[in-house]
Amino acid sequence: MKELLSQIRNCTVCSHHLPLGPRPIVAANPSAKILIIGHAPGTKVHGTGIPWDDPSGKQLRSWMGVSNETFYDETRIAQMPMGFCYPGKGKSGDLPPRPECAPKWHQSLLNLMPKTGLIILIGQHSQLYYLKEQRNRNLTETVKNYRDYLPKYFVLPHPSPRNRFWLSKNPWFESEVLPELKTEISKYLGS
Repeated sequence: MKELLSQIRNCTVCSHHLPLGPRPIVAANPSAKILIIGHAPGTKVHGTGIPWDDPSGKQLRSWMGVSNETFYDETRIAQMPMGFCYPGKGKSGDLPPRPECAPKWHQSLLNLMPKTGLIILIGQHSQLYYLKEQRNRNLTETVKNYRDYLPKYFVLPHPSPRNRFWLSKNPWFESEVLPELKTEISKYLGS
């Protein structure tokens, strides 16, 4: 694992596409019971090098019902984004994750985390990649039918503050899905 993480953190495969240069963000350990797969780091995370060290991460920790200490304990919760580096700015937010990362690194990391029992797929990029044709016609329907992907996967929208409109339009997410997420998290982490 140590050698693989070193290779990932020194990766420059798509550096010519990255406006801020490569800075792969990943946290993994063979003991991890939960794996979070999100999009790609934003500029704040790129700056600090700490996964989910931004308002989206604060919201995600709240949704999961875990402390910062638990969230950042990579022996319990691993972090493996679809794109390991900040991809740049697009018209309506950050660009999609670079397509090189997941095929190059994900399976190798998964192979070294045999104790991972729950994979949290955040947003459409990870859901499309991992669920393929099993996902529903859009993110809302996929999240609404989250039970279809358990016990292996738990699907979530992105916890970005920009998704406030989606959250207000879909109150069932907070009342039905989040309590189940916390229940699943506690199964793997204990109370």
